[in-house]
Formats: sequence, structure tokens, C-alpha cells
Amino acid sequence: MPAETLRNARKNKADEFYTQLSDIEAELKHYKEQLRGKVIFCNCDDPYESNFFKYFAINFNALGLKKLIATCYDTSPIAYTQLSLFGDEKTTPNKNRHAYKIEIAEVGDYNGDGAVDLSDIEWLLKNKKNTLSLLKGNGDFRSEECVELLKEADIVVTNPPFSLFREYVAQLVEYGKKFLIIGNKNAITYKEIFALIQAQKLWLGYRNINADMWFIVPENYAYEKVVGGQKVKHIMGCWFTNLDTTKRHEVLLLYKKYSPEEFPKYDNYDAIEVGKTSDIPYDYDGVMGVPITFLDKYNPEQFEILGLDDHRVSWRGRGPDLNGKTLYRRIIIQRRK
Repeated sequence: MPAETLRNARKNKADEFYTQLSDIEAELKHYKEQLRGKVIFCNCDDPYESNFFKYFAINFNALGLKKLIATCYDTSPIAYTQLSLFGDEKTTPNKNRHAYKIEIAEVGDYNGDGAVDLSDIEWLLKNKKNTLSLLKGNGDFRSEECVELLKEADIVVTNPPFSLFREYVAQLVEYGKKFLIIGNKNAITYKEIFALIQAQKLWLGYRNINADMWFIVPENYAYEKVVGGQKVKHIMGCWFTNLDTTKRHEVLLLYKKYSPEEFPKYDNYDAIEVGKTSDIPYDYDGVMGVPITFLDKYNPEQFEILGLDDHRVSWRGRGPDLNGKTLYRRIIIQRRK
């Protein structure tokens, strides 16, 4: 794999989206017990810029982590411009940066102020040998040294480049890793990702799938507003994970009664159209098509996923036809008896 692949993918796809700390905190609070005693790897995160690293470093002791590892690739358009590990002071960009890793196995109140905060992390990086070290390669998550770190990790948590999402998830599955990552909502319909969802090897996190996310973007990107002095853009993002959630075991209460008039059949497939997840009829045992937002309420003990519309009823990129009109993507499901 060429050394420039990751950088070019991000550059050409306008792929640099950085997660706000508030979004990380809102999701990670649900997994505290699953994180305890684990080695956490953030393998797409420059520690000096990443809010993922910031979250885990500050909460290292509260979460009871065993180790925190973070790696970055050697260049980044956001480098030293927006996020700062050590306060708001900006650092002059270093165009000759090298990829590096940070490994933390303990965090203490080094400055004696009675609390563990970023100033203690700064002291740790400056004074503890081998905490920060250069990587031999470019820091690509597929590089040999990053794969070796992946093997050591228990759980991977990060926001990987959206344009490489299929390959990124495939690597996590190959090495049998637990993960909690952010991806574009449209990734649900990728053949490789949907197959994992159908096989119950991947599902959505706690954040509502309809609550799209605001990501921090580099200076040269188009943005929609400024939040806390940072330029942000609205992206259809959601959390993907294979960590168990209480959410996926909740029974969806059904109240609608089936009628052929309210739930017509598709023109090109023997299934009824259910336009809203909340409208799934309680008394219909046949095959149904539902929006992809159904996954936000999907309980595998209550419903079986039979496929995605382009696998069963139409061609890639299109949904089923209803009364001569092509609908958006549909997930084909059936209630379990």
C-alpha cells in the first residue's frame, strides 16, 4: 500500500472531520463498564488535536483503563490550527512532522492541584520516557507497526476517514477487535457493512440516527457555523459498534393495525411498505420494507433482517418501487414469531 494513500484519500475526498468533545462524552458515557481494564487504541488521532485522546487521557483513572494508545499520520491539514491539547495557544505548523504514537499506562496528579487534567497529561508527555515516540512509517492504520499496536488493543475508538470506512472496518473484523467508531450514515447501505449488520456483528450506538452531527473542519473547508471559535459542518454521522448496548435489547412497542390500504405492497416485490418504524403493524407476520432509520430501534430478538432492497428487489443505489415511484433505500424485515 503506497505511503501516500491515507493522506491522498483524505485530501481528495475532503475527509478531515474532527469530532466534538461533547459528542464523544454523550456516547462514551454508556460504555464505562465495558471500557474498564481495557487497552484503548485511537489509531486515527493526533493526540495534540484529537478530542478522543483528550477524553480518554483526562478520564483515564475514572474509566479504569489499562492503557491508552494513540497514533497519528505524518501530515494533517488541521495540525496545530484548531484543537490544542495544552490550552488554546496555537503552535506554528511544522511541515516536516513525523508520525508518532503516545502510550499511557498511568495518569496522576503530577502538579499537585488535586485534580487530573490536561496540564498533568502535558507533564507526563514531557517527563516520562517512552510515553511519546516516533513511528518508523507514516502512521497509516494499515501500516505494519500500527497493525502490531492494533493486535495489543482491546477496543478501538475513533473517527476514521469516511472514504476508507469499508477497509477500516474490514481490518477490525479481521483482527477480531471490539470497536466504537463514527461513520457516515450512508455507510449502512454499503454491501460489506450491511452484511455485518445482518449477521449481528455490527450495530448502531446510542445516539439517535436522525440527530446528525456537527464536525470541526480545517480552515480551508466549507463550514456552516462557528461553535466555540471552531468552524463546524453538518455531516450525516452516526456511531457504529460491536460493543453490546441496552438499546438493542429494548422491545419496540407496536400499536398500528395492518390494513392493505395503509400498507400497500411494492410494485416489484412481495412486501409491504412501512414508511415509519413506529408504524410497523403489530399483527402482520409477512415481509416488510422499512427505512434505514429502523436500525435505531432494531432488536434482533424481535425482528429478522432479510436483506437490503438492492440485494432483493432492485439495482444498486435504488429502493423499491411503489405506485410507479422509486423510494429511498429500504431494509427488508420480518417480525420474529
